[in-house]
Parts: sequence; C-alpha cells; structure tokens
Amino acid sequence: MKEKRLSLRLSAKRMYALQVYAASKEKSITAVIEDWIDSFNSEKVRSSSTNDSN
Repeated sequence: MKEKRLSLRLSAKRMYALQVYAASKEKSITAVIEDWIDSFNSEKVRSSSTNDSN
C-alpha cells in the first residue's frame, strides 16, 4: 500500500496535548491518529447493529 502524507495546523496547546497523550500511551502521534481513524469503522459497526435492533 502506498502511504500518503497528511499535514495539518494545530494550536500549540492542542499539539502539546496530543504529544502528552501519545507519550502516555507509549505511541507515536502517527499511531494515535491511525488508531483514531481505525475506530471509525468500529463505530459504524456499533451504530449499525444498534439501528438494526429497532
């Protein structure tokens, strides 16, 4: 798979919070963001199963 690059602007306060969070999880910032993106699919599955039971 060809990797893509993402660039974004964050306030210094948010960048610091992200760095602290990543360090507390012993992960890189990239890994934290990838985990967050991967959770989108899990949320969709949970949401779909909730809607199916109604």
